[in-house]
Amino acid sequence: MVLSPVFEASDRLERGNARFEQLIALDGLRADYQKPLNLPSGRLFGTDGIRGNAEDLLTPALAFRVGFCAGKVLGADSQHPFILGWDSRNSSEPLAIALSDGLAAAGVQVWQVGLCPTPMVSFLCHFAGAAGGVMISASHNPPQDNGIKFFGADGTKLPSHQQQAIENALRQERDVAVAFPTQTGLSFVNRADLAQAYVDSLHAPLKGQLDLTGMRVVLDLAWGSATRFGEQVFRELGADVIALHALPNGDRINVNCGSTHTALMQAAIEDHGADLGFAFDGDADRAIAMDNQGRLIDGDYILYLWGTALKRQGKLPGDTIISTVMANLGFERAWQQQGGRLIRTAVGDQHVHAEMLNQGAVLGGEQSGHIICHHFGISGDGLQTALHLSHLVKQSGASLAELRDQSFQTFPQLLCNVRVTDRDRRLNWQNCEPVQQVIAQAEAAMGDQGRVLVRASGTEPVIRVMVEAADAEMTEYWTGAIAETVRLHLAA
Repeated sequence: MVLSPVFEASDRLERGNARFEQLIALDGLRADYQKPLNLPSGRLFGTDGIRGNAEDLLTPALAFRVGFCAGKVLGADSQHPFILGWDSRNSSEPLAIALSDGLAAAGVQVWQVGLCPTPMVSFLCHFAGAAGGVMISASHNPPQDNGIKFFGADGTKLPSHQQQAIENALRQERDVAVAFPTQTGLSFVNRADLAQAYVDSLHAPLKGQLDLTGMRVVLDLAWGSATRFGEQVFRELGADVIALHALPNGDRINVNCGSTHTALMQAAIEDHGADLGFAFDGDADRAIAMDNQGRLIDGDYILYLWGTALKRQGKLPGDTIISTVMANLGFERAWQQQGGRLIRTAVGDQHVHAEMLNQGAVLGGEQSGHIICHHFGISGDGLQTALHLSHLVKQSGASLAELRDQSFQTFPQLLCNVRVTDRDRRLNWQNCEPVQQVIAQAEAAMGDQGRVLVRASGTEPVIRVMVEAADAEMTEYWTGAIAETVRLHLAA
């Protein structure tokens, strides 16, 4: 297409004005970098990077310092870039600029890929020969929160000792003045063009094998990262897609939608006569499925179905699946009955991935829908999970509802989140004698027919109380008793 000189001139002027406004905005943002940091007394890095409120913790000043310290600690240089992406939160782009400036101040080249799923950053670390990657997202948290997740050159999340090294450097240098490279100008390279390589990686393993023509699928994209590729990857395989919350919206990400709020997906499946549905979290590294009867297919079911298919093909070493302490007893016992082995870890995909490497396992994940299959990738990926579960359904010739019915019956399981804003109380809840006493009473009452799990969340200011038992009434009773004890003695 040939543009007229007038159009070319006006286009240059428009782009020039936009850049000028961007640089003015950057200078205003950069003026905040030397503001005092509001660091918690306890650990800054949790089970999934740094996460907190974007106004009082995850500020540009913190992001700048974290970027600078990460660049120094990880020994990166300008020859090997850092990949940086973000979700749709209003605070994400300012934090991305601040992180880029911090990394650049440490001598690191930054390639920004823009709005994207977390697993795209993970994939591109290896694909692009990067020194590492950073994703700005608070996953399933509400819009006012945000987070920073670091990845190594191999695309896996940084181990605890490297995260701790960054935090130590941050605390040591919190009051040391750090200059960013330039007062005006951009400290990064825009590499949104790399997105197609990620999309190709999702389709490549299924090319020639999966045709979703005739399958009607509801996708709840949660106003977040999945909005960039969700519809595309399903429609390109022939699916009839009904997309909910399908535009990026920083004010509404995860609000009454997505993987933690599935009522609207259930209604859409019923209204459109869909075969199945998938709901993603804010950064699309996990997915929850739903059958055409409106029943949830969580990570336990997905692991069982995918594991069964891989086991049948002789592609599941040791017939082993790695999951967490949250995995349902019904899942575990059904998997054992078919000769499989389930190994549990602490909650968090880092723990799952580490144990997968330790055991030589290729399949692992969490009940929340965060699934890792090393045959196809190195990190949890909601879009990848959704495509492969669709493939299993198509291959079987049965509906997802029928596959669910043929799998296992879950034990009644209740999860209650008790808000405990005092960080020290929350992280040291094990020292509360009344809580320990009621847990002991519950365990004695249930014996081998149930279990109790109490833990401080690493991503939210809550203590999670989970009780699982063969008897639903017992499950409800002890969940309430333990949660109330936590509320009385720790939340007050």
